[in-house]
Amino acid sequence: MCGRYVIAPPDEEILRMIREINRTKLAEMFREINQPPITGAGEILPSSVVPVIATSRTGEQKVFPMKWGFRQTGADGKRGKLLINARAETASEKPTFREAWQKHRCVIPASWYCEWEHDEKNRPGQKYAIRPTEEGPVWLAGLYRTEDRLPAFVILTRPADDSLAWMHDRMPVMFTEEHAKQWICPEANPDAVIRECLTRTRWEHAG
Repeated sequence: MCGRYVIAPPDEEILRMIREINRTKLAEMFREINQPPITGAGEILPSSVVPVIATSRTGEQKVFPMKWGFRQTGADGKRGKLLINARAETASEKPTFREAWQKHRCVIPASWYCEWEHDEKNRPGQKYAIRPTEEGPVWLAGLYRTEDRLPAFVILTRPADDSLAWMHDRMPVMFTEEHAKQWICPEANPDAVIRECLTRTRWEHAG
């Protein structure tokens, strides 16, 4: 977790962000490599380009198009598996995430995220739509970096709350809108802000 999330048509605020990022220079750069930002809503998969909120060089909190996943390169120079998540407990210590933890934090707006119940042989079964009990968009905590002049992000995860552990042992770090703004503030202490993440969730069958 987290390997899927959803942007649903009723979330007009997120759809406005999508329209906004499609008019940016970064969106044009993504289109030049045949990977356009999303133009609608639906289930978001790794490697998608989506709206992400971060602090600009001038200190403004703005919406940017970013690709989901850090590209990994092996010792032989070959491209490896896409890295889509980072553990919140260890991100500040890992070379891959350490700088982003301190300087390049972001939040990813979503309607909900998806998870699958697994059987005793770890085979996926029922799919669930999960979100905090609070109303409004879901704000997923993330980290970002630049790859070949274009921004890429990962979603932070934490141990699942007791109410979700039967489904999966991990869940994304989610914030209220207020704490989401604090998370991406350059002067904020990320260790302190992340302790304010949301853990109470509600879910329903999906798909």
